[in-house]
Amino acid sequence: MSPAKLRILLVEDDELFRLGLRVRLQQEAELEIVAEAEDGETALELANRHSVDIVLLDIGLPGIGGIEACRQIKQQHPKLPVLVLTSRSQQSLIGRLIEVGAQGYCLKGIAAETLVLALRSVAAGASWWDQTATTEIRAAFHKGNGSSELLGTDDELTSPLTQREQEILALLASGKTNQEIAEILHIVSGTVRVHVHTILQKLKVHDRTQAVVVAIKKKLIAPDFLE
Repeated sequence: MSPAKLRILLVEDDELFRLGLRVRLQQEAELEIVAEAEDGETALELANRHSVDIVLLDIGLPGIGGIEACRQIKQQHPKLPVLVLTSRSQQSLIGRLIEVGAQGYCLKGIAAETLVLALRSVAAGASWWDQTATTEIRAAFHKGNGSSELLGTDDELTSPLTQREQEILALLASGKTNQEIAEILHIVSGTVRVHVHTILQKLKVHDRTQAVVVAIKKKLIAPDFLE
């Protein structure tokens, strides 16, 4: 019995680019484009009408725009992952994407294989942020302003992390997977998952990327991992 296909809502206003994406993605046996939209309003309507596993969303859309479309999609479907595809990589944009609930973003022009991997990862519950996002966040850290532009005010943590949780968070920030973290720390991946869940709860965030941003901002991770 073949595995269920990953059902994608594709939102892109450039018709030729959208056609190219559709043709390439549907070459993958486990991917299926079930609906397409050219603007944010249509994307919202289709997200309500179709059962999809992930939204691949351009943010340079006519109408309400991609950022607002993402916010409303996540508001109405909190568990529906959104992967943004954009040509922009400004730090302020990354912060806005985090705020509206996107699970990650890829820059247009990336290799098709990388985009396919990002779709699979985000649909499976992971975050996927282009390397540029990490670079921008680290640059903010080195400038000494933390990530205030990304996440706003510096609220005090009510639940400080344990030493083990700080170790795991630092490894998350360096891009390690649960399995890689487990191997480095000589523990099982299930234990890593439990720690990650606890970290998210303590930092009051929804995913790993937000946890890393908060940790850098509040200096919960030693800066040597940024070298």
